[in-house]
Amino acid sequence: MSAATPEQIAAYKKAQYVVLGDPELVIRIGEPNPDLDELLEAEGAATAAYITAANPRGEARDAWENEIANAALVRSQTEAGYSCYEGEGRDPQGRWTPERSALVVGISRSDAEALGRVFEQNAIVFVEKGRSPELVVLKD
Repeated sequence: MSAATPEQIAAYKKAQYVVLGDPELVIRIGEPNPDLDELLEAEGAATAAYITAANPRGEARDAWENEIANAALVRSQTEAGYSCYEGEGRDPQGRWTPERSALVVGISRSDAEALGRVFEQNAIVFVEKGRSPELVVLKD
């Protein structure tokens, strides 16, 4: 896996990580999120990770490939016993197409990092209840 570029990391930090629903839950790096903490509390969890399987290594793939990969991610985590909430990563400036993603509730940081590597991602978002969401850049 090649390292993420500084431009990619900057984009990841600015992105909106949206949990779909009514209302939508918008996660931003470094910003406390009481609604997210409430979701974790309701699930009886202290941690979660926001992960996509789309566009491995930050390289664009067609929509169908991304859909298949993300379905595999959600299926694997549901089978592992985690609650998964559908989401999409969005560029606040609208320069890139939203990426289908999932909030995996209850996953540990080490398992989340391993999952991100399995799906060849440059980074994941890790959340601990009561703390600001953190961008975790994955190294080889």
